[in-house]
Amino acid sequence: LSEIKPDFLEKNQECYSTSAPQSRSKSRYQSSTEKQSQPLAKNDSEPQNGFHKMWTLLLVLLICVPLLYILWSGIQGGTSSRRDAEILQEFRARMEKLKNTFQSQDPRLWRKARVSLEKRLNSSHVHLEPAILLLTAGHEAEKALRCLSNEIANAFASSQNATTISIDGVDKAVLDSDVVKLEVDTELSSGFNEGKKVAVVHRFESLPAGSTLIFYKYCDHENAAFKDVALLLTVLLDEQSLRKSLTFQEVEEKVRDFLWAKFTSSDVPSSYNGMDTDKLSGLWSRISHLVLPVWPEKGLPLEGCT
Repeated sequence: LSEIKPDFLEKNQECYSTSAPQSRSKSRYQSSTEKQSQPLAKNDSEPQNGFHKMWTLLLVLLICVPLLYILWSGIQGGTSSRRDAEILQEFRARMEKLKNTFQSQDPRLWRKARVSLEKRLNSSHVHLEPAILLLTAGHEAEKALRCLSNEIANAFASSQNATTISIDGVDKAVLDSDVVKLEVDTELSSGFNEGKKVAVVHRFESLPAGSTLIFYKYCDHENAAFKDVALLLTVLLDEQSLRKSLTFQEVEEKVRDFLWAKFTSSDVPSSYNGMDTDKLSGLWSRISHLVLPVWPEKGLPLEGCT
């Protein structure tokens, strides 16, 4: 027994020494495997993180862009509203000054003209048609007619830092109808394209009849070439005076009958060819939105009357 025991212990130690390296090798293998698996796990998580970042950025953009647009629109709208208020205030002040100068005019003239023109001073409002005013008078109020139409037009234009287009029918009365039509078209289109906001056509009745058809283009209530502008037409009736007792409706009918006789009479000059009752009816429906009588004034200033 004493001999067997040392031999057993010796073999046991050999077995232990043999198995220990295997165990350490196994431990190192497991450690190496874990280290290799960690980068793989990290690599798998990177696409997921990039995907989440992309969606987060997209969500931020979807939220921020509309908010910035709303903020910018609010700033622009506020600026536009303030500008509209300043223009409207300036226009009203000028019209009030005119009212104090032309004291003989019917109070309804000021109210109707102001309401019609103020609609075109609001930039946020969708303009579907231009403002059309037709001012008329007898011979005794010829100067007042010219002065007042000029001054109203200037008040409308200057409140917007713009200028006025002026056309005189008397100067074109003896010209060929087609020539006048082209000239008027050019003057109106170029003026409005340059930023002018109002046109005054003095003595509309003196234009060659056929040339007046160009106003289909500028006075139409659905397809006018320029919708945020105003046109003031003046008609000097073939009579000495307008009775103040006439209603606005009666004045409108008087102007209509006068233009019918003027533009469709068989003894008009050849330059007036090209007009018939159907065409004139269509023209009248476009220019007669607002017909206003003008009465004589005493002591009118020279400014605005040329």
